[in-house]
Amino acid sequence: MKQKFHDRYSGKVAFVTGGGAGIGREICLRLASEGAAIAIVDYDEASALNVVNLILASEGRAIAIGADVSDFNAMSMAVCKTIEAFGQLDVAVNNAGIGGPFAPLAEQEIDTWSRVIAVNLTGVFNSMKAELPFLSENGGAVINIASITSLVGVAGISPYVAAKHGVLGLTRAAALEYGKDSVRVTAVCPTFIRTALTGSEFDTDTHWEAMDALHPIGHCAKPSDVAAVVAFLGSDDAQMITGCAYPVDGGITAA
Repeated sequence: MKQKFHDRYSGKVAFVTGGGAGIGREICLRLASEGAAIAIVDYDEASALNVVNLILASEGRAIAIGADVSDFNAMSMAVCKTIEAFGQLDVAVNNAGIGGPFAPLAEQEIDTWSRVIAVNLTGVFNSMKAELPFLSENGGAVINIASITSLVGVAGISPYVAAKHGVLGLTRAAALEYGKDSVRVTAVCPTFIRTALTGSEFDTDTHWEAMDALHPIGHCAKPSDVAAVVAFLGSDDAQMITGCAYPVDGGITAA
């Protein structure tokens, strides 16, 4: 898959969790197309390798790292492998996440709560804890992939909503703490996107047509819509932007 490379990220290194599929895959391809070297981190290392091969075929630079974001030691090693491979770290995109079953709060399983929080919230904390010491050396950017459920409540997915609200809190706190080190920390809040993660929840065209109709703009977002915002926030074009959340939601949270 040939892509034209631009130079907005020339000489920069990006670290992307959950980069093997869905939104993360599109983020990796977008940043690589703009010149970044990419460390693609995924629980499924084979999926990360598939994306690496696409980037290498376009004469880009990329490595695959298998790691579970819920394990801090694994994330620390993943960041160290990135530094060993590319010599620096400039942009970190914390995208890895999982969904969960729809059920009222009292019917949610304790195991579901624990795993959703471990990946979607603790995973972001672990990633940032591993990334920030390196980013603090020369400045850089952290972009956390949150959700519209960071901004509003959604019935039936309380563990996910709680985790994504927490991601926004981590984003704001870290922006205040690391601004002095020229590290910018932002969040991107996508609406519903048709990926493997959501495909198990909304599995028919009728479901997706109903979801499209909820958006003032007339349709749900695409992974490329999120990748475009991430590419802006991680670039020098966004030098004065930190501590805030960018909805990519077609206006659904404006009501």
